[in-house]
Amino acid sequence: MNPVKVGLCGLGTVGAGTLKVLARNAAEISARSGCDIQITHIGQRRANPDIDTGAITISRDIFAVAADPEIDILVELIGGTTVAKELLLTAIANGKHVVTANKALIAEHGNEIFAAANAKGVNVAFEAAVAGGIPIIKAIREGLSANKIEWLAGIINGTGNFILTEMRDKGRDFSDVLAQAQALGYAEADPTFDVEGIDAAHKLVILASLAFGIPLQFEKAYTEGISKITTEDMGYAEELGYRIKHLGVARKTEQGIELRVHPTLIPKKRLIANVNGVMNAILVKGDAVGPTLYYGAGAGSEPTASSVIADIIDVARTLTADPEHKVPYLSYQQGELNNDPILPIEETVSAHYLRMTVDDKPGVMNEITKIFAAAGISIEAIIQKEQEEEDETTVPLILVTNRVVEKQLNLVIAEIEALSFVCGKVTRIRVESLAG
Repeated sequence: MNPVKVGLCGLGTVGAGTLKVLARNAAEISARSGCDIQITHIGQRRANPDIDTGAITISRDIFAVAADPEIDILVELIGGTTVAKELLLTAIANGKHVVTANKALIAEHGNEIFAAANAKGVNVAFEAAVAGGIPIIKAIREGLSANKIEWLAGIINGTGNFILTEMRDKGRDFSDVLAQAQALGYAEADPTFDVEGIDAAHKLVILASLAFGIPLQFEKAYTEGISKITTEDMGYAEELGYRIKHLGVARKTEQGIELRVHPTLIPKKRLIANVNGVMNAILVKGDAVGPTLYYGAGAGSEPTASSVIADIIDVARTLTADPEHKVPYLSYQQGELNNDPILPIEETVSAHYLRMTVDDKPGVMNEITKIFAAAGISIEAIIQKEQEEEDETTVPLILVTNRVVEKQLNLVIAEIEALSFVCGKVTRIRVESLAG
């Protein structure tokens, strides 16, 4: 087979890693793919003298790569959704297969990109868009293809996981750890996408579409960040037997599909509760296989390059295969995607951790528990702290409820916040057992 020629757009962290790993493991990759894979054209808007590109053609105009008639596969690693979308659609229109690590692009515009690729008879591969070096897309789309996926839950943003790990292990405040994460390069100068859950939501939307055969619907994902988590909540969670993780959860129910990213209490005994630092992990429950856990580096130059190159190899293999029998982008054949509704967060069901500050006087606990009883909500656990200082007049009260529809709990929280002896707002964190 003739060499497969690759055009690489973007030579940042992942692009440089892709160039390096392809060169270092050329013989291994050739043996696995059945052909030589060569990067012959790089689109790089700014020169990087630290990267040796040898005799590879360099274009400052990345669209020159999409127009190059010699290129078989275009790899998009520039990020963003505007220029990147135009670049992919241009490459597809020119009959090129495309590989991308761009989760925002796939989550927000994947439906349009896949339709264009189907019309042109080319492939779109995006393994590196979710969880860096963990081959979770291939696991769901191929390895678990015999299963009905019941639910999945993942730690899919390393920055958030690093922050929560440091807060728990060292008792540090959110703002303090965030500053360290920025200094270490884990978090951007504007950390909003990471700490407010937007990055994780992009990834979760892709995973849910693969798991349940639904179109990509990023705008319907519920997203909540970790900036309001306190060291006190970390301590109380530990006391109750839980760890707080920033989790993406997708679950298929009779009413529709839950699609949510938020801080979550997980029992300490679960393996996923012990995934720390910048690492990622995804737990997938299939009806036949049961729960399966996928763990590894969710970002970084070579881990992400590993997934990018795996996609290049997959596309190279299909160049001699019948295009009608390629693996579908979202696990299901294009005409078989279903219209299961995405549930609003108010319709989801889970247990909840509630923390409130109350006046330290008799009868408070009784009044609050009566409100829960009247609403038919059972309480799993209660912690009532004593005053730490003699002159204090308030104490923290922590409750863990059993599973309840969220809109029902919202009414209870509003009633509790209106009580004269409750100070301020009730802090709420959802609880997931993640049991098989």
